[in-house]
Order: sequence, then C-alpha cells, then structure tokens
Amino acid sequence: PLLAAIEAGTDLAAVPGAVTASGEGPPPSFVHSLDELLPARDLLRHRRKYFIGVLDPCASIEFSRGCPWDCSFCSAWTFYGRSYRLLSPERVVEDLRQIRERGIFIVDDVAFVHERHGMELGEAIAQAGIKKRYYLETRGDVLLRNKDVFRFWKELGVAYMFLGLEAIDEDGLKKYRKRVPLGRNFEALEFARSLGVHVAVNLIADPDWDRERFRIVRDWCLEQPEIVNISVNTPYPGTESWLTEERRLQSRDYRLFDIQHAVLPTRLPLHEFYEELVTTQRAIYRKHIDWHDIRGVAGISARLLMRGQTNFVKSLFKLNSVYRPEVLLADHMKPVKYEIPLPPPAPSGESAKVPVGGRSLYVHAPRGRAGRAIDAATERFVDETRMGATP
Repeated sequence: PLLAAIEAGTDLAAVPGAVTASGEGPPPSFVHSLDELLPARDLLRHRRKYFIGVLDPCASIEFSRGCPWDCSFCSAWTFYGRSYRLLSPERVVEDLRQIRERGIFIVDDVAFVHERHGMELGEAIAQAGIKKRYYLETRGDVLLRNKDVFRFWKELGVAYMFLGLEAIDEDGLKKYRKRVPLGRNFEALEFARSLGVHVAVNLIADPDWDRERFRIVRDWCLEQPEIVNISVNTPYPGTESWLTEERRLQSRDYRLFDIQHAVLPTRLPLHEFYEELVTTQRAIYRKHIDWHDIRGVAGISARLLMRGQTNFVKSLFKLNSVYRPEVLLADHMKPVKYEIPLPPPAPSGESAKVPVGGRSLYVHAPRGRAGRAIDAATERFVDETRMGATP
C-alpha cells in the first residue's frame, strides 16, 4: 500500500500504519500471511559485514513473529498485540536456499514456542539437506517444555543459545513479570548446557541496585561457565515500563535508550552505578581469559581471517573502549539532539489510579486467541505461565 500510494501520488497519511509528520492516519494492520514476505536478499549490500559472535558472516531469518507473553519491559508483545504467527516450513526452506552465509541468526522473539511447528521446520530443513550453524533466543520454560525440539535442532546445527533469565532472584522476576519460577530458570540453564551448545545468559541491571546487589550478581556470574550479558533496565516507549516509569525519567535523549545507560534514577550516585556496572561486565569477560579460552579464540580468529572475515576479531579489540564508566557518564553531558516525547498526561481523579491495561499498549489491534497460531495445549501452557503457575 505504501509503494502504491507513492507511485500514485496520493496522501501517505491514509496508508495504514504509515508514520507521517501529521501524526494522523489509520492504525497498522497485519499482513495476510507471513509467507508473502520473502526477503529480497539479492539486494543486500555488504553481506559479509553482518555477524553475531563467531558466526561471521551471519544472515538472519524469521520462523515466527510476535510473543504471547507480556513481560513488563518488552515491546514485542505490545507491538504485535500478543499475537504469534508462523511461517510455513516450505517458505522457510525456500528462504534458507537463498542464504549463502553458513551462520544463521533466528530472530524470533521466542524460538520454538509451538512444538509441532519446530519439529516440522526441522524435518523440512533436514530433508532439504541444508547445513547451517544457528543462533537462537528463547525462554527457560519453553526450553524445558519442548526439550525434544531443541535436541533435534542441536543435531541440525544450533550452536548458540541466548536465554533471557533477566534476574537471579524472585523479586526481580516479579518486577519484570517474567513469570518463570527461579528454580525452573536454573533448570533450563542446566538443560541448555547438557545440549552441548554455547549458552549466553541475559540479566537486567536495575537502577535501584546498590553495591551489595552488584556484588551478589557479580559473584553469581563468575560461578557460571557461560558469558552473562548485563543490560540496564530501560523503559522503552510503548512498553508497560514506560507508562509506569516515564515520570521519573532523568533523560529523554534517544542516544541513552540503548540498555547500557541509566535513564531512571539510580540508588547509587550515577558515577558509582556505572563503576559497579562496568566492574561487573569486565569481570564477566575476564573470567574467560585463560589459556584454554585464549587458545580457542585464537583458533577461531585464525579460521575467520583465512576466509577474509575480520568482524569478530575487530570486536575483540573494542571491549576496553566499550566498558568504560567515564564514557558512559560523559554521554549524559552531551547536547541533546533528539528527545523522546512523553505520552499524553495521565487522567486525573479516580481513573488515574487504574493500573495500566495491556490492551491500551497494543500497536497492532489484538485478535485474541485467533491471533496466535498455536495449538490448544500450547495456549494453555502460555496462559498458565502468564498466571504465574509452574508449567
């Protein structure tokens, strides 16, 4: 519709979902079928510049779109109205055949929520004889529920898995409405290790952390064999966190909304918060700098360089420049070019006390159960976990 409107010279504001200076127009609508969206990969330039970790070069692919959960910090479910749509195995195989890169980043918000779909995809790829190395992201409860799917995909080439644990205490999980019991998260981590894949874990650093909390998290991270990524709790516009926290924002500078800067008030003085954050991040990465790891990285780097791939090697030399508290602090002092606008003022009176409703956050209008391409058993699983029950 957008290209047709441009070609015809008609009003772009009339195109559903188009963002224009007037700020007016109909809301976005869903495409009829994700299978209609075959990427034009032949138009990509600089394909060898894309990488993730040691998957260098790396292409991305989508097996599903959306997320049926509703974590308070996340924008995926607010954007897609808690819908969950699937691509057909035939369409995925067709797309994979176009990809020259051996490394594949599966960009699904939560990989393999639907067990049958995950198995059907894998079987189609295996029958097509496609050999790739995959990186995926998923939830702990999904990993434990669909163990056979992830075992099968390990055989197909999954080499890297990103687990969003978000917190190592029940209070943190409750705050982020992750709704995976702490014990289940740790059980999922153990299962991921048993698959023999490289596992990365994400934790969210809350601005309310003090030195003792940083120390506890740091000690836990150093006990784990995995690389643990520490991101700063950032209320992205459109999320539930944004609507509940936006009045406390210390900055609306777009550049600081990168999950590495604190835009909410910190319990510690800001410079001390960044010192603790960077100390923790550096400690996590330095634990991997021993003879065994250095030898492994050297071998990987040599193989990549022999193929003319330099992205991963260059990234190794940027770690010290990235993890510097003085740089993070200095970013707050730079002139602000673009600010994120605040949402409309909250209503006054009794209505102002009403909690934020999930449906009021949706960008795409929700379609309820019909918008989630999952079977009845998976829908029950999602509902049970959203209600806080242990699956």
